[in-house]
Amino acid sequence: MKNIFIKIFLLFIVMAPPLASTAAEDISFDGNLTQGGLVIGAVPTGTKIKLSGENVAVAKNGTFIIGFGRDAAPQVSLEINYPDGREELHTLLIASREYDIQHIDGLPQRKVTPNPEDIARIKADNYKIGEVRVTISELTDFLSGFDWPVTGPISGVFGSQRILNGNPKNPHNGVDVAAPKGSIIRAPASGIVALVHQDMFYTGKTMMINHGLGLSTVYAHMDSISVNPGQIVKKGDPIGTVGNTGRTTGPHLHWGMTWKTTHLDPELVVPPMPKINNIAD
Repeated sequence: MKNIFIKIFLLFIVMAPPLASTAAEDISFDGNLTQGGLVIGAVPTGTKIKLSGENVAVAKNGTFIIGFGRDAAPQVSLEINYPDGREELHTLLIASREYDIQHIDGLPQRKVTPNPEDIARIKADNYKIGEVRVTISELTDFLSGFDWPVTGPISGVFGSQRILNGNPKNPHNGVDVAAPKGSIIRAPASGIVALVHQDMFYTGKTMMINHGLGLSTVYAHMDSISVNPGQIVKKGDPIGTVGNTGRTTGPHLHWGMTWKTTHLDPELVVPPMPKINNIAD
């Protein structure tokens, strides 16, 4: 993860009772306090946490994660309730980002403006994806860190807005990596395969991995999928190959990451992209 082990100093208000120790002794962070950023934290076992009033899952060992969307506010509140009765209210300062605009022309009009039948299919696809994203498990497989699932030129970045055939669409919620068809895709971190779908309207052959505590990743436009729902995968395991299925203009992998329903930037949690492209094994 970029900026690893950076100590984040927070503004906090002690609500009750008086502090027995400083916040730095009881809570630690690792990650990016920025739009699209993922933060992994640790607190004493039994601590309860809320981010902007919403409950945050805390593992039995005190590990938790929080994330900030593309348009996250400049400040968010983090409420900490320790097992000994102490309460803290932290104000997290979230850095803003600028995003690219991309123009893609020449797509079939049906892919840009779906007909009613397609819209029903899209809603069904989104429901399946949404079911995975709201699943909160006790896994903490994200603690192993993340690698690129495939290597190649980055052809689409998080947060960019695409103009398809002249029509503005929703911001891009992941990162696109261009690679030859058939290039091996590997699990960037350990987890459990949570979804396998052979033909989604927008994303074609699609799969998802649950990494724990509401963190999931999605892999779209695949040519083949080599894992099954419920299968445990380890970091580096082959999970399929790069393809050109769904709405695409060429072979590439769309890799997305969400914390619950908040889209995050995968590029912030991996090392710089290697220069050598992946090819089929």
